[in-house]
Amino acid sequence: MAWRVGRRAGVLAVLAGLGAGCGDKGGEAETYAWKLPAGFPTPKVPADNPMTEAKVQLGRRLFFDVRLSRNETQSCASCHDPARAFTEPLVTSQGSTGETHRRNSQGLANVAYATSLTWANPSLTTLEAQALVPLFGKEPVELGFGDREEELLARLRAVPALEAEFRSAFPEAVEPVSVATLTRALASFQRSLISGNSPYDRYVYGEEVEAMTRQQKRGMELFFSERLECDHCHSGFNFQDATVHEATFEPILPFHNTGLYNEDGQGTYPAKDPGLIELTGRPEDMGRFRAPSLRNVAVTAPYMHDGSLATLSDVLDHYAAGGHARLANGGEASPLQSGFVRGFTLTAQEKEDVLAFLESLTDTDFLTDPRFSDPFAAP
Repeated sequence: MAWRVGRRAGVLAVLAGLGAGCGDKGGEAETYAWKLPAGFPTPKVPADNPMTEAKVQLGRRLFFDVRLSRNETQSCASCHDPARAFTEPLVTSQGSTGETHRRNSQGLANVAYATSLTWANPSLTTLEAQALVPLFGKEPVELGFGDREEELLARLRAVPALEAEFRSAFPEAVEPVSVATLTRALASFQRSLISGNSPYDRYVYGEEVEAMTRQQKRGMELFFSERLECDHCHSGFNFQDATVHEATFEPILPFHNTGLYNEDGQGTYPAKDPGLIELTGRPEDMGRFRAPSLRNVAVTAPYMHDGSLATLSDVLDHYAAGGHARLANGGEASPLQSGFVRGFTLTAQEKEDVLAFLESLTDTDFLTDPRFSDPFAAP
């Protein structure tokens, strides 16, 4: 399985480069208006895919279009619902053919700042390359166009209005509708999904002293304390350690073992999904996954890479225990888990305070922003 996944990543990287020399430069002269929240740096954008409003609008249309699945039953939004911060309520995702996946769908809020995409793949560092996985991947099947790139492109070219949008977004492209332009448009829309107007943001960056409740402020103090250690992995403006932007000198690609499993007392994770080790082959990478951003975390349940923790209360209990695996191993920690997952004790009131703080990271404007909504939805 590790070989197949690693080989697929290499093939996808090659596919991602298709069209790079085909004149797909559309819109360098246009300056994109980011409208960034206070405290947010400018996202880093690939030189061969500068942001333009035309690409963002095309990407939005494609993101919600079921024609991107071979059987026309799913779109990108089927697993990434705007009202849930572009996640879904399923424990693990289900593809267009009904295949149940092994992992929980990740959120897309502020994905422009992520140094790697998906739960445990350091080779997927751009949204353009990542878009190839759901479109053409076979293990698992998502949208179902594996080895059928031309079939998908023919379908899109057959819609005159859609082809016209491609031509407008990529005016210098030799072939406006291509795998390269498709993935670049999707990536541009996803980069536009900026969330930064939560009560926390208004309190910290907007200096609205009443934006957070007293309980949320108490929870914030606990969250950032050495007692809980939360901010070692959920740090910075995006509450995520794996963050990159225009001013980043050298992006980091951290992955963490949080002690969710320890099947044999040696830290082994279920064979179905052992984490980063699947690609690297390094024993120390057993059970390591990317830490997600905590923005809008209260609306993105269930949690963890496999959706095994149903609520934020369950997540806090997991970390308070020093890793869920300890509960099943007589209090013995996994030898591979992060040193920051040490366990802690909270009173009932303190736990409620921390949960209230996590609620303060919800940006309701983002969840209902018409710019990110389904353009095909009835008014």
